[in-house]
Amino acid sequence: MATKRDYYEVLGVDKNASSDEIKSAFRKKAKEFHPDLNKDDPSAADKFKEAQEAYSVLSDDNKRKMYDQYGHAGVDNSAGAGYGGFSGGFNASDFDLGDIFDTIFGSGGGFGGFSGFSGGSQSRARRGSDVLMRMDLDFEEAVYGTEKKFSVDVVEDCDECHGRGGFDKVDCHTCHGKGTITTEQHTILGSFMSQTTCSECGGKGYTYKRKCSECNGKGKIKKKKNLTINIPAGVKTGDRQRVSGKGNPGSDGGSNGDLYIEFVVDEHDYFVRDNDDIYLEVPLTLTEAILGCKKQIPTLYGNLKLNISAGTNSGDKQRIRGKGVDNKYARHKGDMYVVFKVYTPTRLSREQKNLIEKLADTNLETDEIKEFNKFVKEND
Repeated sequence: MATKRDYYEVLGVDKNASSDEIKSAFRKKAKEFHPDLNKDDPSAADKFKEAQEAYSVLSDDNKRKMYDQYGHAGVDNSAGAGYGGFSGGFNASDFDLGDIFDTIFGSGGGFGGFSGFSGGSQSRARRGSDVLMRMDLDFEEAVYGTEKKFSVDVVEDCDECHGRGGFDKVDCHTCHGKGTITTEQHTILGSFMSQTTCSECGGKGYTYKRKCSECNGKGKIKKKKNLTINIPAGVKTGDRQRVSGKGNPGSDGGSNGDLYIEFVVDEHDYFVRDNDDIYLEVPLTLTEAILGCKKQIPTLYGNLKLNISAGTNSGDKQRIRGKGVDNKYARHKGDMYVVFKVYTPTRLSREQKNLIEKLADTNLETDEIKEFNKFVKEND
């Protein structure tokens, strides 16, 4: 039978090491040799079990005194059962393995196969997830801003039990207030500890003598609430506004998530919005376009009279500064662009046709028309 190594040597500490130093040393060794982290090293499992055995003795004051006085013989009946033929039994209550492995692998981490510790820290407060809903807005509501009322289902703490889920709090009788259950497994490789969340209390460590009938022990109640939000001027499709605390509920005392409202803005019959600029197509008669005129046009802020130059063509554009969207949301004010469209009459009276024919006898060719006609002749 192979000679066991000195437990202090196994953990790499001296005989005067404090309990904190021993615990810290075991953390390092466990992380260094844990089989889940060393699957390519066949010797890691034995080294890991050796460190467990050493820690089970040196972390217990009584066992440590016996070991310091009598060596391995003094603890053979109590240390590290099943680790390569050791006698006695490995008692999970001797020390808090869950605390150590939470530090190494993260809270709630799990280990599969023969490696040992699965699950095992008490539940922690978690913030609820956010919720997204869409809200339709008229063009004017988005441009000018508005106050909007709407209904939404929210989950809040139960008023009856104040979110606890029950009355008369007591330690969980299954896990005795620890929130976790530790069990020992015997395999051909030895004995290993497994730690799981207590199913009775869900990891809280406590239960209630009497469950709340209002929320059925959940601590939360779904309610339909009427909310009001102020929408600033200038929002557009895709913009979002946050309503704090109206999202999904948190767990284990965690706060609610937030509600995000995404806007969908309807189109206008005449105005076309491009970010904060506004485009308006203005129809002109043939004579208005040829002779020029003064024309009343609508804007977001009322009508104004616009001077239209003689000889205006379809597609010509005129800019009016500051008549776009006054965006309070982005602190920016856009401009307005008037785009002209000249309409040629399709039905003329005899008198109108005579006038057009007389007009046709005059020289109406522009430079562009002359250049085009020249190109046609050259191409013949």
